[in-house]
Amino acid sequence: MDAVLDAIALVCRILTGVSLVVLTVIFGWLVFGRYVLNATPTWVEQAALLLVMVIAFIGAAVGIHDNTHLSVVALRTAVSSRIRMVFVILTDLLLLGFGGLMLLYGARLTMFKWGSMIPLIQLPEGLRSLPLTIGGGLILLFTIGHLLRLAVGRDTRSDIIQ
Repeated sequence: MDAVLDAIALVCRILTGVSLVVLTVIFGWLVFGRYVLNATPTWVEQAALLLVMVIAFIGAAVGIHDNTHLSVVALRTAVSSRIRMVFVILTDLLLLGFGGLMLLYGARLTMFKWGSMIPLIQLPEGLRSLPLTIGGGLILLFTIGHLLRLAVGRDTRSDIIQ
């Protein structure tokens, strides 16, 4: 299971990294076009919004997998290990629900908007919410992985172990 989740996380890291590079390049093209060619490429803004969605939602899922997402662990580290474990399980269950809701409602939104087109780039409008859907599914998957590791005693998250 760990090898599969690690491989999925690696693919996500590559996707978000490539998206960040493409975002940088197209903004470079925007500046060059606007100030050198005096012809602003109008499609850049719409493409950038799609790339930011990929970076944000897929990157957040990788943060869940790597346990590098934003979290406040001060309370968890200040309590006994038994209470800490309750907090960890509660956090994972909340993430499980959050990822499930992102997946469910993201999928509904994606399907609802798929029939219309994004102006200037003529791609389906549903592509804007597809990263939300995929990110939610990945958060769900990675959190299930954490819970399974926790259940078999193989969880290595540093704020759990003392």
